Amino acid sequence: MSIAFISHPDCALHEMGAHHPECSARLSAIQDQILASGLEFALRNYDAPLATIEQLYRVHDKDYVDDIFQRAPRDYGQIWLDPDTSMMADSLNAALRAAGAVVMAVDLVMSGEEQAAFCSVRPPGHHAERARTMGFCIFNNVAVGAAYARDKYGVNKLAILDFDVHHGNGTEDIFRNETGVLFCSTFQHPFYPNTGVDMISEHIVNAPLAAGAKGAEFQEAVNSHWLPKLHEFQPELVLISAGFDAHVEDDMASVCLTEQDFKWVTTEIKSIADAYAGGRIVSSLEGGYALSALGRSVAAHLDALLG
Repeated sequence: MSIAFISHPDCALHEMGAHHPECSARLSAIQDQILASGLEFALRNYDAPLATIEQLYRVHDKDYVDDIFQRAPRDYGQIWLDPDTSMMADSLNAALRAAGAVVMAVDLVMSGEEQAAFCSVRPPGHHAERARTMGFCIFNNVAVGAAYARDKYGVNKLAILDFDVHHGNGTEDIFRNETGVLFCSTFQHPFYPNTGVDMISEHIVNAPLAAGAKGAEFQEAVNSHWLPKLHEFQPELVLISAGFDAHVEDDMASVCLTEQDFKWVTTEIKSIADAYAGGRIVSSLEGGYALSALGRSVAAHLDALLG
């Protein structure tokens, strides 16, 4: 078995200034670890296309998208969209490639050309709300792909699973009223963006973790909250917001997972996809800022996707 590995050189050109944790070295660390682990022989490489503006409009307000396009620097200079997120000349194309990668991944798995796909892209997306930039995110990549799957392929039951250490507030905001999308999230709480604990919904499953939580607490959250709802929901397609910043070596947060925990949860997700979705999984990179830990965690994630 092989899986699709979707990226693009444009994603490495997006910069937000010296010493910003969301940097191009993240993608290099992933590629280096893939080579070191021998996983490259099990991956089929694809270049991410640019997402179309119509694909963005499915999940973001038109005025918001148009404003991003209008404000994006064309040559030199830098603009700040929020206190954490800026754009330079290459940032818009990087963001379009990141969203376009998930669209391509959906095409590959829904057509049967690939069973699973991983999008090694940046900027990340799960904090981007319908009309608001947040937390390094410009467009909500996974949401763009999910809406595309629904509209292009008629997928009526989509599951989005988010194990980033930060709550996926943007994804929750976009699909808050769409019962055909089951959104499950684990995250440190209390912590940025300080959302997720007040939502009560049949199709939004938030499982907060305390600072210092280790693998046992993470597995308990997934086993108790995610898996029963996933078995009940029986998704036709599974998408993953794959954030690896809950790793014990990542000082962006205080959850203490290891790459083996990410491998475990990916194996559990794969079992759900195999049972109900014909094995179809689309995973897209979110957080993860300790470079060595990020590379090892992605390698473990890919290994589990390969089965």
